[in-house]
Amino acid sequence: MVACDIYRPAAIKQLQIVGKTYNIPVFEMGDKVSPVTIAEKSLDFARENGHDIVLVDTAGRLHIDDALMDELTNIRSIVKPQEILLVVDAMTGQDAVNVAQTFDEKLGLDGIIVTKLDSDTRGGAVLSVKKVTGKPVKYVGMGEKLDDMEPFHPDRMASRILGMGDVLSLIDKAQQAFDEKQAAELEQKIRNNSFTLEDFLSQMQQIKKMGSIKDLLGMIPGLNQAALAGAEVDENAMVHTEAIIQSMTRAERLDPSILNGSRKKRIASGSGRTIQEVNRLLKQFEEMRKMMKSFTGGGLKNKFGKKGKLPFFGG
Repeated sequence: MVACDIYRPAAIKQLQIVGKTYNIPVFEMGDKVSPVTIAEKSLDFARENGHDIVLVDTAGRLHIDDALMDELTNIRSIVKPQEILLVVDAMTGQDAVNVAQTFDEKLGLDGIIVTKLDSDTRGGAVLSVKKVTGKPVKYVGMGEKLDDMEPFHPDRMASRILGMGDVLSLIDKAQQAFDEKQAAELEQKIRNNSFTLEDFLSQMQQIKKMGSIKDLLGMIPGLNQAALAGAEVDENAMVHTEAIIQSMTRAERLDPSILNGSRKKRIASGSGRTIQEVNRLLKQFEEMRKMMKSFTGGGLKNKFGKKGKLPFFGG
């Protein structure tokens, strides 16, 4: 990766952190050298070190900034890139469309990356950018983490815009986060009614890899963001539950029945929660085990708790 953004403070350092995370070399020459020179020297570095893919990270800019647009044109002439991708912010609305149109006219875009689609906006700018430029949207950013960049699927975006959920993306996230062998073992434990707090902690940690609870619920048909606007989704509730379980010994996780008053007091102190919260977790866990047992018995039986609230997730 090539650090050609010499204007934004800490941009070079940020790219180096990304490179270190994924073990990708970052070529930089500081912020005093022209980006055109940096781009040119990066190709020599890539050839000398056997790198067959070079990603040139250039500075963000407005379409009215002629000097920076000329800089991009010069970089394109030297690098002769196989692909030029424009990153646009979904929350900028019509401005994103104007920027995309100008960049395409000046450089000739090959594709678009749209970020911040996890925000309240439904992504209408995506449709406009595609219409104006005729270029495909290749990736979308669905969160702040590096793993939140996803391939763009038009049919799934249409479902989200129409409030119909996005089950396929939910399945993709689940397949990435869950281990097939562990899932089979979990199914057997549920059937045998031997599901423990240790199993629950493991499942909770895997669910966290999939993203926020509110985002996951938004992918379920009928539970779009508009419907969830007034819902009580406490993202910290899972963190608190995790802290309580981690404050238990392994024996206590495997057999919560041994938890007496003194043990609960120790767990509450260790997790920074109250004894009432520990008791509530144990009660909800017991309710969940009963609910799981009813799944294997052939019926859901509407056992999601009082008023349809989901245990452990703050309602």
